[in-house]
Amino acid sequence: MPGEDPAPLTAFEREDEPYSAPEWKVIPSSGLIPMVETETEIEPQPAPDWKPTPTPIPARRPAGLPVLEPEPEQDPRPTPARGFDAVAEAVLAPATEGGGTDTASPFEADVARVNEAVKQGRIEEAAGMAERTVAQASASWGPEHPEVLKLRELTSYIAYLAGDPLRSFHLSLDLARLHRRLGDPGAAYGNVQSAAAAWRAVRDPLQGLHLGRDLIGVWTELTADEGPAAEDLEQLESARNRMGRLAERARSPPTTSPSWSSGTPGRATTPSTPWSRAS
Repeated sequence: MPGEDPAPLTAFEREDEPYSAPEWKVIPSSGLIPMVETETEIEPQPAPDWKPTPTPIPARRPAGLPVLEPEPEQDPRPTPARGFDAVAEAVLAPATEGGGTDTASPFEADVARVNEAVKQGRIEEAAGMAERTVAQASASWGPEHPEVLKLRELTSYIAYLAGDPLRSFHLSLDLARLHRRLGDPGAAYGNVQSAAAAWRAVRDPLQGLHLGRDLIGVWTELTADEGPAAEDLEQLESARNRMGRLAERARSPPTTSPSWSSGTPGRATTPSTPWSRAS
């Protein structure tokens, strides 16, 4: 219609219009590139100055500061009770109702009565019952039966409680020799620990030296075998150190405290107590 603006062309109609090629500009060493009009020109930005990345310097340890070594991993296995500790655990354990079964020991009731007497502090009575039970069990099973050996360990422990360390020592050391001969180094080392406990209760230095030689002899033999004794040499070294202290005490004369007249005001008679210090 005259006087009206033409309708805008559609996308498909625009494709029929004559193609207008873009202008080209010659750039040295780049060939022809099209001239493209842009709304804004981007000003060139200067490149940042390059700086080398500094090398990190390790921290220096102050002079004189010791180097800490990593702690060794601890053995998760708990140390089993040995010697008199193991016997005491068996004594204090609650009694089991195993009587009347095929696997129950015929002396189980006797052992329970011995343990009960120990718990109640009737040590002399417990010692007598333990001696009789050992004699009966040895007659029935033989002196090297495992149950008989346990009863003998109990007898040694009761002798220690009764204040007879000499008897306890000999019983425990004999059991150590027997268990080693039977091929049980663990039980033998437990008996050595019991003998060592009784040995430490002996106050006379000369007697202690005599017993200590026998103890350390059996103990040293056990360290040659594979077993706990070979893994616990510090205990053996401690026993040898005690032998040195006993030797010093045996060479020194006993010291006696001066006796004061009872009639002197402010004075009292002090009894002599040689070898009163435990080693």
